[in-house]
Amino acid sequence: MAIELGSKLQGKVTGITHFGAFVLLPGNVTGLVHISEIADTYVKDINDHLKVNDEVTVKVINVDKDGKIGLSIRQAKDPVPGQEAPKREFRPREDRPMGGGGGGPRGNRPMGGGGNRGGRGGNRPERPMQFEDKLTRFLKESEDRLSALKRNESKRGGRGGRRS
Repeated sequence: MAIELGSKLQGKVTGITHFGAFVLLPGNVTGLVHISEIADTYVKDINDHLKVNDEVTVKVINVDKDGKIGLSIRQAKDPVPGQEAPKREFRPREDRPMGGGGGGPRGNRPMGGGGNRGGRGGNRPERPMQFEDKLTRFLKESEDRLSALKRNESKRGGRGGRRS
């Protein structure tokens, strides 16, 4: 049986890793279901959703030239009529805070919003910052911090200061 892009097949879970599950398809062909394609909700641990030897229905979403087959369990499910698929929301990593680092001249203020900077006048609503704007602001602030560090190092005698 040929594995075609978009086809739905029955398979058996043969292995589970931290990044996905391997599924044996008809014709003794193995494909991978990436962790992001297991369920419509956030999957922290695959073992909460799948076990080895589980029978699953998968959809073929990718077939590489070198024979690797990408599969999806969540796309294989038929949508309930009148109900759209749930939106996947962004979840920040819990092990580090969002935003810039602390301790700089700006402290821990959030990026964006900042009064009348950049020549904007009056009470015009500020447009959302685009990636390029954020990158430009970051580069400028980074250069400012670096020059301030270099000034302070010369005052403190760091990195190649006076020798007697």
